[in-house]
Amino acid sequence: MVRFIMHGCNGAMGQVITRLAKEDTEAEIVAGIDIRDTMDNGYPVFTKVDDCNVPADVIVDFSVAKAVDAVVDYAVKRQLPLVLCTTGLSEAQLAHVAEASEKIAILRSANMSLGVNTVFKLAAIGAQVLAKAGYDMEIVEKHHNQKLDAPSGTALAIADAMNEVLNKEYVYKLDRSQERAKRGRKEIGIQAVRGGNIVGEHEVFFCGPDEVIEIKHTAYSKGIFGKGAISAANFLKDKAPGMYTMNDVIAG
Repeated sequence: MVRFIMHGCNGAMGQVITRLAKEDTEAEIVAGIDIRDTMDNGYPVFTKVDDCNVPADVIVDFSVAKAVDAVVDYAVKRQLPLVLCTTGLSEAQLAHVAEASEKIAILRSANMSLGVNTVFKLAAIGAQVLAKAGYDMEIVEKHHNQKLDAPSGTALAIADAMNEVLNKEYVYKLDRSQERAKRGRKEIGIQAVRGGNIVGEHEVFFCGPDEVIEIKHTAYSKGIFGKGAISAANFLKDKAPGMYTMNDVIAG
């Protein structure tokens, strides 16, 4: 049994994980942290992270970027492993997370879905084979109209997985409207669509002479991310300090 604190418990994903945890015999949310405390979640909710003193094994964070620094410091202070799911972090915040991982276990992932993490691997294989053959590479991501960051953390993570096997020689092109020029040879295009209640779609295109290869993942429910977060919490319990990923969870 893993006992965890849900940071961002009254947000959309926090509520999904709250429902899933109630049905999970191996996980229990013992406290929540959120600026709103108007919901009855069946556990105590604190509006300030430092006010939470409930014993726990792990913290799961699904909040907003501006709240991440405080929860990282809190996790270090309490020596609690941290599952960090919030995207849109700045370079300074990523450095802060990396520094904290020397003191506690941190699992950071742009996407908690098993399927999406498989897409990372498939996209990397495609890039390794097709980029040197001159294929153009594009990523299109689609999300609901309430999502704050663009492009999505998952789209950037896909691009990073591709670029990693290409010796990081490619640049990311997020907007083609500001210049009149042909597509660069060593670039990965990333485009964002926002509308309606799209949970999440990511498409990777390898466009070559006379053929196009597509890799696509569609999320039909936020539940896939919640289940992944709970699996990550179970995995991270009692782990030594360091940076972990969903690949570690998948590998067992």
